[in-house]
Amino acid sequence: MKFIHACRRDQPPCGGASLEALIAPDNEVRLIDAFVDSLSLEKLGFRTDFPENGRPAYHPTILLKLLVYGYLNRIRSSRCLERECHRNLEVMWLLGQLTPDHNTIANFRKHNSKAITNVFRNAVRMARQLQLIGGELLAGDSTKLRAQNSKKNNYNRAKIARHLLYIEQKLSESNQALAQARDAVQVAQLADNMARHARRREYYLQLLQQLQEFGEDQVSTSDPESRQMIIRNTITEVAYNVQATVDARHCLLIDYQVTNHNDCKAMGNMLRRAKSILRKHSFTALFDKGYYTGTELEIAQQLGIRTLVAIPAPAAVAPDQAYNLEHFIYDRAKNTYTCPEGHTLTTNGHVYTKNLNRSNPTSFHQYRTKACKTCPARTRCTTAKNGKLIERNLYSPLFEKNRQNVAANPELYKRRQAIVEHPFGTIKRQ
Repeated sequence: MKFIHACRRDQPPCGGASLEALIAPDNEVRLIDAFVDSLSLEKLGFRTDFPENGRPAYHPTILLKLLVYGYLNRIRSSRCLERECHRNLEVMWLLGQLTPDHNTIANFRKHNSKAITNVFRNAVRMARQLQLIGGELLAGDSTKLRAQNSKKNNYNRAKIARHLLYIEQKLSESNQALAQARDAVQVAQLADNMARHARRREYYLQLLQQLQEFGEDQVSTSDPESRQMIIRNTITEVAYNVQATVDARHCLLIDYQVTNHNDCKAMGNMLRRAKSILRKHSFTALFDKGYYTGTELEIAQQLGIRTLVAIPAPAAVAPDQAYNLEHFIYDRAKNTYTCPEGHTLTTNGHVYTKNLNRSNPTSFHQYRTKACKTCPARTRCTTAKNGKLIERNLYSPLFEKNRQNVAANPELYKRRQAIVEHPFGTIKRQ
């Protein structure tokens, strides 16, 4: 029987061919090599001037090529990248057979985070030049990435207060026990416990002072920039929130930002950056209901960008959904609402305000009608004792405009998930 025979181990591989001959002309490492060589690393923020004394350093070009290769091939660990330098023919060709160790790779990534972000911007610019980015339809969303910080090492004011109360109780109990103690060993143990509780109290007081000084709601001790966030329903994790904007043509990311805030105030900045990247405002942006905020819709209008934001379920639902707020017609000229029964709701002109203790208090007018008292449809319209009440704030016209956009393009909005969830799935898979 015939078999394919292996080469002898003392023979040169591939008949002694060079690395250049072993790397195919269409291999992706040639694109990485050309892309990184085309960058001006100094302008991007990489350090290229090193002192002549001491051991020579690796040029940032070499380490950047290795990182980009790792990202494209699901290799993020610095130790794994170091191992590839010794055994991977593609990496040997890309780096000219240089073999940086894992500490060098890790420190390069750590000390050049902003510059590496600028490399991503240049990759987006190159994708635009190659017409891989359409710039006509964008979708935005966020995903939570769990931090290294545990819930145990995340604190807010209430949690710190509970710890301090517990410590005070223990110190009080120890003081009482110390007053009654007669054994020297017991006295020493109580003194040690009190000293330990005193150190813990000082630690929590420092955390509380840190919260007060920086005006923060939370503090994480091992991963300082992370925050405890709602992941799903009532499930929370200490995490980061990654805001991403994705182009529809090939589901390519054009922008991202790692934050520790929720979505409600993110859309405006995402649209500003997208406009700057695409250098135009004539595109459509799709967002889910987490971004349904009046201030952000106002920013989109000022930028001249058409947005379709999912409409959340109304906070107050009528007993019969035919009498929900969206079925009440607003007359801009008369500043009145007309209900499904034909009655007119008017305002007394007084401006009411709520959420005074928050950074964005809301001012609004209230609309009522006396016809509610005798209306036969009242029980289907409202359960309020004084009849139907409508609140209209400054951003109501923006909400109505967004509702019209969504209603006019129902199939367009359905594409949002298929566009923006695609890179999230890729990232989490890798």
